Amino acid sequence: MADTRIVSLIASATEIVCALGLEGRLVGRSHECDYPPSVKSLPVCTAPKFRLDGTSYDIDQRVKAIVQEALSVYRVDANLIERLRPTHIITQSQCQVCAVSAGDVQDAVCQITGTRPAIVSLEPNSLADVFDDIARVGEALSASDQALALVARLRERMKEIADRAAALGGRPAVCCIEWLDPLMAGGNWMPELIEMAGGRSLFGQAGRHSPWMEWQQVLERDPEVILVTPCGFDIARTMQEAASLAGRPGWSSLRAVREGRVFVADGNQYFNRPGPRLVESLEILAEIIHPEAFAFGHEGAGWVSIGQGSPARAV
Repeated sequence: MADTRIVSLIASATEIVCALGLEGRLVGRSHECDYPPSVKSLPVCTAPKFRLDGTSYDIDQRVKAIVQEALSVYRVDANLIERLRPTHIITQSQCQVCAVSAGDVQDAVCQITGTRPAIVSLEPNSLADVFDDIARVGEALSASDQALALVARLRERMKEIADRAAALGGRPAVCCIEWLDPLMAGGNWMPELIEMAGGRSLFGQAGRHSPWMEWQQVLERDPEVILVTPCGFDIARTMQEAASLAGRPGWSSLRAVREGRVFVADGNQYFNRPGPRLVESLEILAEIIHPEAFAFGHEGAGWVSIGQGSPARAV
């Protein structure tokens, strides 16, 4: 393990590597890898091919234009990677839009004339997949024992929350919005997290990609809780656009709006990163769905209320 040199091209994998105690082996990262903050000093090996400014609609149109041309959404700096001489490159094959794909990495590695690094490709579609990916990273980096111990700790923390939530009365109907324009519901591990936190997911299926949805569907299902957590957006960025929801027909008649149960969460740091901090994501959901029973201290930093009133907090 002493000569291991890791380039991580997905933010969740960077967090996994660090959680395994191997941050010192990282030699390069993607443009999205920013946690723990100390990894920001690493060389950046990727960049998006589209501008990140503008509204969610603007970003969606730019990405779709690139994908329609059968092009990759990201650039991988093969020359830099060759200079970094990694023994392992970690990437993903779950979503070509969310992060650098395995195909992008393969193309870059083909340009490297020196050593051939091992490519570890992750594909998390469910919570079980996330835990399997942690084990996969651990095995590839000769840290299987650390990985198994980490998974055990994460599972135990999640189970404690799920058990407490299951004992509470009622399961509020939750609408998780993962993209604002066009509307996309939270899929993959999000329905599982909502159920574990004591809610009932109205849209999206566990283990399946996040689906597009129509506003009329939201009106018809009339959620008790609305959580807005766009992929790649922090709270401040989301708040800039979340106000547009109020302009949609029927917004004020929704139960979640009438009862002051509309929330914005940091999707970039938590919900959309399939790594160790999905436990914190579950904690955030538990605080939002059952504020009378859970208070982990994430309010303000991990999530904020934009409803017509603030629900009572647990003490």
